[in-house]
Amino acid sequence: MGNSLIFDTLNRPLRDLRISVTDRCNFRCPYCMPAEIFGDRYEFLPRADLLTFEEITRVVNIAVELGVTKVRITGGEPLVRQNIEELIGMIAAVDGVEDLAMTTNAYLLSGYAQKLKDAGLQRITVSLDSLEDDIFQKMNGRGFSTARVLDGIKAAKEAGLQPIKINAVVQKGVNNHTVVGLAEWCKSNGHTPRFIEYMDVGTLNDWKLEQVVAADEIVELIRQKFPADPVGPTYPGEVAKRYRYKDGEGEFGVISSVSQPFCGDCSRMRLSPEGKAVTCLFAESGTDLRKWLRNGSTDDEIKDAIIGIWGEREDRYSEERSEETVKRKKVEMYHIGG
Repeated sequence: MGNSLIFDTLNRPLRDLRISVTDRCNFRCPYCMPAEIFGDRYEFLPRADLLTFEEITRVVNIAVELGVTKVRITGGEPLVRQNIEELIGMIAAVDGVEDLAMTTNAYLLSGYAQKLKDAGLQRITVSLDSLEDDIFQKMNGRGFSTARVLDGIKAAKEAGLQPIKINAVVQKGVNNHTVVGLAEWCKSNGHTPRFIEYMDVGTLNDWKLEQVVAADEIVELIRQKFPADPVGPTYPGEVAKRYRYKDGEGEFGVISSVSQPFCGDCSRMRLSPEGKAVTCLFAESGTDLRKWLRNGSTDDEIKDAIIGIWGEREDRYSEERSEETVKRKKVEMYHIGG
């Protein structure tokens, strides 16, 4: 498994599959699903349009034959998809999946952590933009406090879903002054924070370049309090630049898709909740795999479709980003995960 690798037009292999299992979320973070747009009347995908667990697992089996070794479950918020632990069990049983992870806001995690671990989930990444309650409440758009998220993180640690990564989107004038506090909390609790430059994902978040805090700035903020040295990537295509604390107690990372794009070794394909293969976080659209999954196509036919999609891939949006491209319509992040 995993040796018949395919490459895109820029010679990048397909290694990672990110599966968004739902477009729904219990948060309304302004940079992703602003509440004024995604209100009570917003129509999410009908259940019949979502890929079934069997269909998702079939895609994973085919993707593994093409070289995928890492699978990440995302959303929306993946824990709002019913019986998600069943899907984890099905994917964990696929021969060739070496790394099975999930990204979650952790609001529901305390009730799921052990079930997910028992089903075969290996690691978890939690989106937590600030430890400070008033800022966190503003950034999740729902007024939820950090308490349940912290309970979820604790439950994940107790269940052995380690190491736990904490993702924080840094927005100038919103939460940039809480970065060091979050780094300190992660350091003392054995978690790895990753600070993400505020990105122009989708078209609804009213992105402005002046709200971006550059990765170099974030690194300097943290290093002033906790001296740290850069370390190399753990694997090819790792998106975070890593820094290890000089006292040996942990590390942090920065994801610099605006100031220092990393398109050159991107090996990720995304699968949307309704079965579209999306080859870039900033893509305008995807290719419908669901029609092949539901019209009696064989695995080989679906495999050929994926080979065709990946073989034509030439995405490098972050390297080409400009005022013009920022304004074009893009897939919304809540729909395909980060």
